[in-house]
Parts: sequence; structure tokens; C-alpha cells
Amino acid sequence: MATAAQTTFLPFHVPLIEERDIQAVVEVMRRGWITTGPKVHEFEEEFARTVGARYALAVMSGTAALHLGLEAIGLEPGDEVLLPALTFAATAEVVHYFRAKPVLVDSEPNYFNIDVNDLQRRFTSRSRAIIPVHFAGHPCDMAPILDFARNHQLAVIEDAAHAFPARYRNQTIGALSPLTAFSFYATKTLTTGEGGMVTTNDQRLADRMRLMRLHGLSKDAWKRYDENGTWRYDIIEAGFKYNLTDIQAALGLVQLSKANAMRDARIHIAEKYTEALQEIPAFRLPQASTDVQHAWHLYVILIELDKLSIGRDQVIEELRKRGIGCAVHFIPLHFHSYYQNKWGYAPGQYPVVDHYFERCLSLPIYPGMSDADIGRVVEALADVYRRFRR
Repeated sequence: MATAAQTTFLPFHVPLIEERDIQAVVEVMRRGWITTGPKVHEFEEEFARTVGARYALAVMSGTAALHLGLEAIGLEPGDEVLLPALTFAATAEVVHYFRAKPVLVDSEPNYFNIDVNDLQRRFTSRSRAIIPVHFAGHPCDMAPILDFARNHQLAVIEDAAHAFPARYRNQTIGALSPLTAFSFYATKTLTTGEGGMVTTNDQRLADRMRLMRLHGLSKDAWKRYDENGTWRYDIIEAGFKYNLTDIQAALGLVQLSKANAMRDARIHIAEKYTEALQEIPAFRLPQASTDVQHAWHLYVILIELDKLSIGRDQVIEELRKRGIGCAVHFIPLHFHSYYQNKWGYAPGQYPVVDHYFERCLSLPIYPGMSDADIGRVVEALADVYRRFRR
């Protein structure tokens, strides 16, 4: 096997930026309108059509999308929001913006999405909303979540940062719940470098988010510099600076046009991994429910620690030595000092997530990977197993 010094490093992720992506951005820059403008609105319309939502609002990040959603439902200090312990900082961070409390929930053991039974146990009279996270691109089981929310007058804001394009029971993620937040960060299945989108079928929520997205300015204030615009505007609310630019939207439109092809490439990689790795007993492979279309944003394996003489962290280091980049998704929120010091969360309180975190490892999966790249990852894992098997 080639040593680290003999082989090119295979990164964990590379965005699929092709010549047409570049030309779309160049065209916008040559035209001169580079901030929020017609390309953003075109992007919003195309994205809404793609996911089947009435409204889509482009914003500067997935975090901004979540924040706008919580503001639109009227989250207040002292409220509680139910969300998974297994997620990135942004999901809970936005709750703090309102001086509300993120109530962490354990994961179910198959797909590591939010555990509906644990969610119900942690519900209180102060619960105001649920933020289910479609972990790794596998949709949550939304039917019982939405039923519980309706029965208890809870808002639902899906965190779909991993879940474009994905489907649940033949419904596209983006139109199931009152609000859905997407991320277009560099590592996501569709990228604008930085950026996000929030979708809804509720005109009232859409109007509120549109207002708050850009300083609380009156409608169409962004047009005040074009030939049909007016210099006069009104500040209706104290809003935020969350708008996306035409430069980013131009890239997003091209990415959107090839979203299905990029998803198919991810499916191919996932299938190749599963076929090649299923005979190695040291690794538990990800599964997909039969009633979902997985976006395969991540391909997460679990290390069977009783089969190796080394732990997860050492496996990562061994892969790095063999020129393979990988990652961990995620360090659970209750492992972080802020959540321990502020709310008293601690390891041991969420047994499924704790067990998962000790063993999880995300392999490279991105549309530009070749079969040879996949083979390198598989061979590196096989070699680690051969050298460190118990």
C-alpha cells in the first residue's frame, strides 16, 4: 500500500465547481448588480418550485434561516425549543438569540435522527417549537413529529442543512412543515459558498421573514438603486442583515440545475462504499429507510470497538497517514463547555448519542469522487482493519 508520502491526499470534501458555475458568477459581476437583485429572486423562485413550497427566501446562511424562522413564530425569552443533542452549533445557537432554552433530545439508534419518544418525555408547558434535524441527509420520521406538534400547538422548523434534495414518504423536504431551513455552505450538497434558504407555505410567515431579512425595511427597498426604484423607504421593524447576493445566487442557480445529477453521484458513492465495506466486521455501515430518499450529504460509519485494538480517534489518524481525509459529525452539544456550564448538560444524559459519538466517522463523499478515489478509501479502511484487528 502507498504511504502518506507517496500518495496525493484525498480531502474529505471538494465542491463541484465547474466552468458553468464560474461563468455564471462572472456574468453577474460584469453586469454590475452584485448584491441582492434579480438573480436572488430567480434563485428563490426556482428553489421553491424544486421543493414544492409556495415561498423560498434566500439568506446569508442556514443559521440565518433558522433565526428568521424562530423570529417569525414569535419565540420569546423563557420559551423552550426541543432539538437533537446530535447536531451542529447553529441549531441550538439560534435559540439563545431569544434568551430561550434549547432542550436537548436523544437520537434513535438506526438513523440517528431525533428520538420522538424522548422528545415527548422532554416536552414541558414551556415548549414552543421543535427543530428536527435530518441528520446526514436521512429525513426524520416527520409524521409523528408533526402529529405531536399539532396536538401540543408547537411550531416545527426543520433543519434541512443536510437534506437537499431528499424526500420523506414521496414528499420533498422543504414543504412538509410550516418552516424549513437549508444551508448552502461550502460542504453542502448545493453550495453558494455561504448561504441558505428558508421555505414555507404560509404567506404570513414569508412576509415576516422577508421584512426581517433586510433591516426591517419596507417592501422592495432593495430596488431603490435601480431605474424603477425610489429613494424613499420606511423602517417597519428592527431587522437583520441576512440577505443573499446576486453573485451567490448565480452560483446557486447553476448548482440547483445539476442537483439531481450531484445527488445521483452521491448515491453511487454510498452504494460503492456499502458494497465494498460490508464484509469488514469492524465497521457498521449507514442504512436508509425504505420510505425516504436519502440525500447522502454524509456517509457515516461506526467503528465496532470490540473488533479493533484502536479507537475511533486512532482510526482517523491512521487514515490520515494513508492520505485519506475524514471528519466527525458531530461533537454532541452536551459535550461542549457552554452547554454544560449554562444548562447543566453532560455526557451520560443521552445514551444513544454518547454511544454514537464514541464510534462515528464520516468518510469522503462528494460528486467529483472517482471510483479510484472510492477504492482508495476502501483499501485504507481494509488495511487499518488488517493491521489492528483483535
